Amino acid sequence: MGQQAINFGDIFKSSFIEKLNSVSILDMAIALALAFIMGLFIMQVYKKTFKGVMYSANFGVALMALTLVTTLIILAVTSNVILSLGMVGALSIVRFRSAIKEPLDIAFLFWSISVGIVLGAGLIPLAILGSLFIGIVMVIFVNKKTIDNPYILVINCDDDMSEAKAMDLVSSNVKKHVVKSKTVSPSNGIEMTVEVRLKDTTTELVNEISKVSGVSNVVLVSYNGDYMG
Repeated sequence: MGQQAINFGDIFKSSFIEKLNSVSILDMAIALALAFIMGLFIMQVYKKTFKGVMYSANFGVALMALTLVTTLIILAVTSNVILSLGMVGALSIVRFRSAIKEPLDIAFLFWSISVGIVLGAGLIPLAILGSLFIGIVMVIFVNKKTIDNPYILVINCDDDMSEAKAMDLVSSNVKKHVVKSKTVSPSNGIEMTVEVRLKDTTTELVNEISKVSGVSNVVLVSYNGDYMG
């Protein structure tokens, strides 16, 4: 039997080796560098528009990383149609369980993914100009100050008379008020929860109500719709 000669180079000759030059190194470097810059820009906009108490630096870094990863995936997808079909199937099994507490965080996540897709597709002007426009809009509208913030006012009264005096003060010192709940207990008296919109940023209303005879406790809580006192 004749023996077939096997060349050492034939061992590594495969479609995998042939795809090494399917994506230009220069294109990949430019796309990833721009993705890094745009990711930093998105991270800074998120930091400037963050309204919570505990800023999460990890989430900001995740936004930048998400832009880079998405750009890398789109570069691979655009280089090979067959690979794009396999990529869709592979990514469809990924499940993310992290809870998004702030609705605005979802906008930043989609922003990072969109920039990565656009950069990977080679639409550089669209990615840059679109991100600049979105960043300006975010900074202007998220940081827009307003004094018409809702508050929850919790009033504990001993009897109906003190309740009437407290509600008269509320009516005359706020723009709008709505009674959310009222609890009457023989031992603890009356507890009222009122949503109010203050006329100004001062909280002197709480001091005035606490001076009313029969009012044992007054609590003013900033209210954003997530909870109710």
